[in-house]
Amino acid sequence: MGLRKMWGVAVVVLALSGCATKQGAEKGASEERREELGGLTETQFQELHQLKSEAAPPRKGQMIQVAGERAYLSLPENARAPVPGVLVIHEFWGLNEHIMHWADRLAAQGYAALAVDLYGGKVLTTREEAMAAMKQVDPKRAREVLQAAHQFLMTDSRIQSSRTGVMGWCFGGAWSLQAGMSIPELSAVVMYYGRPVTNVDELKSIKAPLLGVFGTQDASIPNELVEEFDKALSDAGVTHRILKYDAPHAFANPSSPDRYNPEAAAAAWEQVKGFLAEHLKP
Repeated sequence: MGLRKMWGVAVVVLALSGCATKQGAEKGASEERREELGGLTETQFQELHQLKSEAAPPRKGQMIQVAGERAYLSLPENARAPVPGVLVIHEFWGLNEHIMHWADRLAAQGYAALAVDLYGGKVLTTREEAMAAMKQVDPKRAREVLQAAHQFLMTDSRIQSSRTGVMGWCFGGAWSLQAGMSIPELSAVVMYYGRPVTNVDELKSIKAPLLGVFGTQDASIPNELVEEFDKALSDAGVTHRILKYDAPHAFANPSSPDRYNPEAAAAAWEQVKGFLAEHLKP
């Protein structure tokens, strides 16, 4: 009743003033954006992310082009096709050296790791720039890049993956889930503290087992939302496991100096390694 009354007032105001229409649209967009950021303002969300100045270890892979975008490919030593493949999706800052190091870590475990770039070549060092880049991502284009990267893993003569997975953190964790929903050939989905989807009908498109990694101190993804996600996955019939650690947002990435939790990160990585091995190296 109250909601209908409020909207009735809004209709009268909007009919009287084009300016009010613009303000209402901006307010709606702002509220929608806060929902995407877990109820936080953009400033609060940005404060969850930090970037240390130290460089990551030297690269072991190579830069390539996928769907007209740059990507980083890291292969196991002496790899011979077929090699299980993992799509790697960067976090808030873009495809930087730290994400490439993650690809190298996966390659050391025997996977062809392909780290994609969904920021169109931008690598950011300030929170404001990273937020702007994240907001400019075109979902349709992002899916095109992910699907092309997955096709690369399956068809490149050095790789020819018959089993593939996807893994990402934060922004990349949310897109890891989206990849699971749009690439049915995947054999494993790993999402680190990415924004969950709780629509059961949408989640039904996931065919691969899913491993979700979350921090109980994450202000942007409260525990209640994680539990709702867990239940929605069950209702959708998705094989999954949800891991929770007493840690904040971005706890698993060493590029975040004040939020990195080495104990929780190491424990989660052991679980991720086991999960990937189970589903990509049967």
